[in-house]
Amino acid sequence: MPDLDAPRPRRDAARGRAEGGSRPGGADGASRGGRDRSGARAEGSRAGQAPAREGRQAPEGRRAPAPGHPRDGDREHPRAGDREHRRDGGEREHRRAGERERPAGRSQGDGPPPRGPRRPPTPPRPPRPPLVLRLGNPRRRINIGLIGMTFILSIFAGRLIQMQGIESKVYEAAAVDQRTHTEEIPAKRGSITDVNGHALAVTVEAREISIDPSKVPLKVRDKIAAILAQQLGKPQQEIAAKLARVDTRYQLLARDVDPVVAARLLQARVPALYAKKTYRRLYPAGDLAGSLIGFVGDDGDGLGGMEQTKNTLLAGRDGKQRVETGRDGQRIPMTSSQRTPPVNGRDVRLTIDRDIQWAAQKAIADEVRKSGAASGTVIVMDVQTAQIIAMANAPELDLTTWRTAPDSLYVNKAASEVFEPGSTNKVITAAAALEARTVTPDTVFRVPDNIRCADRVLRDAHPHKTESMTFRQAMAQSSNVATIMAARKIGRERLYQMLRSFGFGTSPGGGVPGAEAGLLPDYKTWSGSQNCTVAYGQGVSVTALQMASVYQTIANGGVKIDPQIVAGTTDDGGRFVPSPPGKQTRVVSETTAKEIATMLESAVSAEGTGELAAIPGYRVAGKTGTANRYDAQLGRYEGYTASFVGFAPADAPRLVVLSVLQNPKNGHYGGQIAAPVFKDVMTFAIKSKKIPPTGSAAPPVRTRAGQ
Repeated sequence: MPDLDAPRPRRDAARGRAEGGSRPGGADGASRGGRDRSGARAEGSRAGQAPAREGRQAPEGRRAPAPGHPRDGDREHPRAGDREHRRDGGEREHRRAGERERPAGRSQGDGPPPRGPRRPPTPPRPPRPPLVLRLGNPRRRINIGLIGMTFILSIFAGRLIQMQGIESKVYEAAAVDQRTHTEEIPAKRGSITDVNGHALAVTVEAREISIDPSKVPLKVRDKIAAILAQQLGKPQQEIAAKLARVDTRYQLLARDVDPVVAARLLQARVPALYAKKTYRRLYPAGDLAGSLIGFVGDDGDGLGGMEQTKNTLLAGRDGKQRVETGRDGQRIPMTSSQRTPPVNGRDVRLTIDRDIQWAAQKAIADEVRKSGAASGTVIVMDVQTAQIIAMANAPELDLTTWRTAPDSLYVNKAASEVFEPGSTNKVITAAAALEARTVTPDTVFRVPDNIRCADRVLRDAHPHKTESMTFRQAMAQSSNVATIMAARKIGRERLYQMLRSFGFGTSPGGGVPGAEAGLLPDYKTWSGSQNCTVAYGQGVSVTALQMASVYQTIANGGVKIDPQIVAGTTDDGGRFVPSPPGKQTRVVSETTAKEIATMLESAVSAEGTGELAAIPGYRVAGKTGTANRYDAQLGRYEGYTASFVGFAPADAPRLVVLSVLQNPKNGHYGGQIAAPVFKDVMTFAIKSKKIPPTGSAAPPVRTRAGQ
């Protein structure tokens, strides 16, 4: 007979497996614990079936927990690493629970409990899937990537808002500055002309030639260098060296190029050759009044003479043009431009007469060569206006080659070189004595050939016995001793004031470039011998321009006029505007001036020292000068300064001419080497100016005592 109780252990085991899902350890614990319970089935059968039947009385999962058994809600989810431990512990706990649920009066030897209805068999659990190693959560990676991309895009968006919105004007201006280029439009420099409008300095159109060496192919570089060298008049090696500078994009080849030559080069299709419109300064007269006119440097500014003194007036004001250019520097067509037109410079008209200037330069240059002098100067001045008609130096600066000329030629010696005038200064002593009425032209002096002054003995130019001599005769024969005697009658303070009145120690006005003030020490500092030597022009220093101004004052009836070198300028419309007349100052009375003029006329007579200055048919008044020359380089007196200054006609003065030679070697007296220069220049000037002779003869005057 089959055992009816045989399947019970399997049902109990299945029930245990079903209950294992709600007990600690879950399904895993039940499945694994099943194997342990199968081994204990026999023991379950012997122990009785009370716990099993007890377990079938309530639905699974709704059974009341035994005392001390945790409820399902109180259970914690087991960790994966503790599954094996919970599986064994769950089975033991199940067994203990079964033992606690047995009735108290029942033992193992009792009969089996009554059986209830059988439960259907539990279907077998599907096999567990194999464990898979998870590398990460893809959703989390996607979220992190989206956050990063959002952050980066927000940065770009913020920068875009900044550039296109907040700072759009700034970047727009920077872009405009990057593609726009400001070109300078040079103003045309004004001309310098003589009094009659003849050009002495002019500005003509020119070109500045440059090239981009990086765009000149290597295979044609030698050929291009040969073409450029031939047209520009430059050494081919110099051009080739510039073309070899391929690391630069600009090389200046030549300035002041004739526009015709520039056009020829552009037609030759030289690669990357540029021609910029400029101006160049020309000096048609060469060395005519070179140091007076001056010159212009490469930057367009005057560097000497009138070019420097009147630079602002001559230069004008450059214009500007803003254009848009591409990478190659070429202007972009159809783009806007802003243009400020240039203001051309104004013309300057000098008082210099080109023809008389040429005659003066030739005469002094010839005499410098003949006498072996270091240098020479000639000034021609209008008596009534003090306008300078000629201002010549020898040697003179040639403006066509000023770059290679020595620096000493840049100086206008006629206005800047100081020297001790010597006897030409005696007219100031005579003017002071005549103004003080201490002497007259006929005052007689007993004149030895020497006189003691403090610790020195001063002598006349030529030895002679003590003789009676009128003041007029003393001037004609240029007696140092007689002049000292006249100066002692007026005192050193009055003599000093007269020297100041004639312009010594102060720079002359009139705008003459480089004019110096000379040297006039205060009379309180004069030494004992200087109290005497100043009277005849030693111990005081002047310029040729200052000395010419002294004789202009005498010839003009005692009225001094500031020397003038600028006749006028043009206005914005090109109309000529004359310069205002020079300042006039009366220095001595007209009577004194006329008396001195008659004394000076005697000096050019046969009895005077200036006989070689006489001009046939004209009455000439003048004075010779011979002075010891102070050499600043040697720091002592060395050589002589020979001079002559006078005016003509003597009875109606029109022109003053002064000639000075520094350190001559062949003769040193002013009457010998300077007077002939005066005669040649004055003769040419009065003919050029068409000044007729007065036709009058010099009145008889008392030149010697006892006449």
